[in-house]
Amino acid sequence: MINNNLAQAQQPATIKTLLNNESIKKRFSELLGKKASGFISSLMQVAQNNKALATADPNSILAAAVTAASLDLPINQNLGFAWIVPFKGNAQFQMGWKGYVQLALRSGQYQKINVIEVYKDQFTAFNRMTEELTADFSKPNSGGVVGYVAYFKTVNGFEKTSFWSKDEVMIHAKKYSQSFKKGFGVWADGESGFDAMAKKTVLKNTLSKWGIMSIELQTAHLADQAVVKDEGVFQYPDNTIDI
Repeated sequence: MINNNLAQAQQPATIKTLLNNESIKKRFSELLGKKASGFISSLMQVAQNNKALATADPNSILAAAVTAASLDLPINQNLGFAWIVPFKGNAQFQMGWKGYVQLALRSGQYQKINVIEVYKDQFTAFNRMTEELTADFSKPNSGGVVGYVAYFKTVNGFEKTSFWSKDEVMIHAKKYSQSFKKGFGVWADGESGFDAMAKKTVLKNTLSKWGIMSIELQTAHLADQAVVKDEGVFQYPDNTIDI
């Protein structure tokens, strides 16, 4: 019996054993209240359904999950608010464009906010000086995506429109994302995955430069694409240039 207990004690931690720890359960309860058990179940499902994530450092998975919980964002990849993704043996926290919209609306500082694809048959021109987008969104989504437009209006009436061509998004991704260059991760999850990451990129850039950044939005901005080493301590192994 003693030998069995000793063997169990020497076994490396897994995300399952970590989540059975009472202090960790308590931490999630403090962050999420009644939603904690559902979040923990979702975390187990995410970790088990991704073979690469299943082999990642469980402490990095837990740290990414705590970040998501502190922002009160679901990590179900089908919802698109936030993801926990594997990279070089660790787990990264990654924001989705829906997560940025959610946090902006929660701040109470935004009347309107959106980010969408712009298709070839809709697009005419974009004036970067006046930020006037000439496009007919009553036309069907046809001709292929040529770019992405983010827009917000704050409660005090300030408006901002940013348009990035698809080529500009790809240049940015090649510069800042190793996973994009190597063809894996959310970027590589088909056309829908690329569009989701492109919209996140444009909206994140627009909010960080021109928006009113609540504490939650600042945390999301810093934690995005990071391996969370400790509260407020982030490393960016997927970025060729650290933030």
